[in-house]
Parts: sequence; C-alpha cells; structure tokens
Amino acid sequence: MAKEEFLDIIQRCQVLNEEDFKAEDFDSFQAAGKKCLEEGYIAEVLEIIQNEKNKVIVKSMGWNLVGPLIRCIHEYKEDDVERDRCKKILDKLVELCNPKELVLGFLEQIEQTSKEQMSQTVLLLLKPLQEVLLKLHRNKAYSVGLLLSTILNQLSLLPVPYTAQQLQEDIHGLCHCCNALTDFVHPFVNEVVRHMETSDGDYKDMKEELLNFCLKSLKYPLLMAELEELPEGTIKHPLRQFAADILGILLDMRELIPKVFPQHGCRNQNWDNEDLVEAEQEQSADSLACLSYIVFVQDFGMNYFPSVFHPSYILQSNMVHIQVLLERKEESVLSKGLDLLESCLRRLEDNSLFLQYLEFKSFIKIPQLVHLQDHLLL
Repeated sequence: MAKEEFLDIIQRCQVLNEEDFKAEDFDSFQAAGKKCLEEGYIAEVLEIIQNEKNKVIVKSMGWNLVGPLIRCIHEYKEDDVERDRCKKILDKLVELCNPKELVLGFLEQIEQTSKEQMSQTVLLLLKPLQEVLLKLHRNKAYSVGLLLSTILNQLSLLPVPYTAQQLQEDIHGLCHCCNALTDFVHPFVNEVVRHMETSDGDYKDMKEELLNFCLKSLKYPLLMAELEELPEGTIKHPLRQFAADILGILLDMRELIPKVFPQHGCRNQNWDNEDLVEAEQEQSADSLACLSYIVFVQDFGMNYFPSVFHPSYILQSNMVHIQVLLERKEESVLSKGLDLLESCLRRLEDNSLFLQYLEFKSFIKIPQLVHLQDHLLL
C-alpha cells in the first residue's frame, strides 16, 4: 500500500512544474516516502529517486526524506545491502537537493539523535555535510560554525576514554568522531589559507568559526583526556593525534603563536574594548590552558616557536594557565597543571627569575594551590 501511494504522488507531480507544487504535495511525499522506508521498500524508493524523470520532484521535495532515511540506515548493519541502498539515496539527495534545506535537515538529525547513536549519526553525516556546505555560496561560514558547534555540544555528552584499553575499544565512538572532524574541516581550512592575504569578510568569518572549533575541541575532549604517549606495541593514541591536528589547523591559520603568547601575538580587533577582551579571555581560559599544556609538556609545535623566548618569559606567560588548571577539581586537569608548572620550571636556570615577577598575583596564588593539592592527595 505504501509503495502504491508513493508512486501515485510521484506520477501526479511528474506532470506539474516545480512552481505548481503545493504544501500538501510536500506533506504527502514525505509521509508516503517515510512509510515506504519503514516497510522495507528501499529498493523501490531508490529506483524512484534515481529516475531522471523525477529529478525536479527530488530536487524540490527530497530533503524531507533525510530524517526517515537516517533512522532507516540505523536499522541495518554496516554490510547489509539495504543500508547500502539507503546511502545511495542519501548521495542522490546531496547531489540534487537545495544545500540550505539539507543543512537544516542534517542539523535537526544531529540535535535529535540519542546518546547511544550519536557517534554513528555524526560519522554517517560528516561526508555528505561537507559536500553540501562546499556548495553553499551564502552564509557558509555561519553554517559551518553552527554545525561544528552543534556536533561538539552533542559529543560532549559522551565520556572521554582514558586508559589504553578504553582508547582502543572506543565504545562510544568519540575518538573516531574527533579524527573524522579534522578531515571534515580540512577543505574549509584550505579556503581560509588561500584567502589569508585578502580582506574578504567571508573568509575572515570562516577563520573565526574554525578558531572557535579549535578552542572548543581543546576544552572538550582534550582538556579531559590523558594525552601521554601509549606504550610501544599498542595503538596510536587517537586523541593525541586529534590534538596534533588541532595545533596544525591553528598553525595553518597563523593563530598558534598568538594563542600561546597573546602578549606577543597580533593585535586583537577587540582590544579597544577592554570588557570584551576580558570576557573572551575568560571564555577561552580552559582552552588556552590546555593548548599551553600540549605545546610545552607534550612538545607539540615547539619547533615553530622563536628561540628568543626566554624561559622566564615562558614561565610568566604560563602562570595564568597553570592557575586555571590547578583550580579545577578533575584529576586529569589538575595533573596537567602540575606537569605544565614542572615543565616551565625545568627550563629555568638557577637565580634567573626576575624579582618583579613576585608581584604578579599568579606567582603568589600558584604555590598556595600546589600546597592545597598536596594536602588533598595526602
């Protein structure tokens, strides 16, 4: 019955021009298509979608099938022929449908998916999302930023694997999603790099969205993750690789040094507004602290820094980050703070600290925090 209903709607719309489609046609197409997918008529739906006679119908109405199609894909195993047919339908929708409508449809699916299916949905949609976003001509940066923010917010519901066994099993798929995300943003980073010297506002907006993605990724999952190298003979550390990829993006966009040494970096466009600068620094405090840990403790990207930075200056620049980390209660974050402090102190020669550093609030606060943590551990 569902198949016949779908065919009737298709045949009725074939003789109409696109501008003559009515709201009830869209509703009927979605309801009948959804029913066909649910009842297993996937091959029939694929045949209809691929039929050249139905190109105008699919282009106009096909995006309505995104939700039912994603739910249908989740019903089948990876090697099932029906799942493969569903993915072919999805590919055809990406090829024909309006990019803006598809972005909204995909976004809705990511927002509504359950925690149990979160990683599956994200991994399924990243490639078609990339294709659709690259087709956008207006509001591309906003759309990329919205999707990245939504995905990271949803992934933050998943626990961060900590031990080598947890990283290898990756039960919730967080590691796979993180590494897939860096592949996803790659063409957009390339667009920014190609237009770095221009004054094109669109690419400045894209750079800002990608920078926000990097900072959010540093805050979660990287701040909560154990990033020490795994023992030889085990897997390559997936979140350590994610950290390297995030630093690579910052480096490509010429934002690594300005973020690690904001005092030394380029002038921020908001520096004339002190309140706004302070608010931005507070919001990114955890992210920048994690970035400094990755650079100075894990030695990622150190070869890109000028050797003229004196060890005492490195310590001074990191005191605020060390304080941020030591004020947290999570063991994985506290240990990063202690490791960063130790790394900065080891770089110093005896009697090399300037006396005026003792006037900085962080130089007074941090010994108190270290003493408090030692007391708690005892």
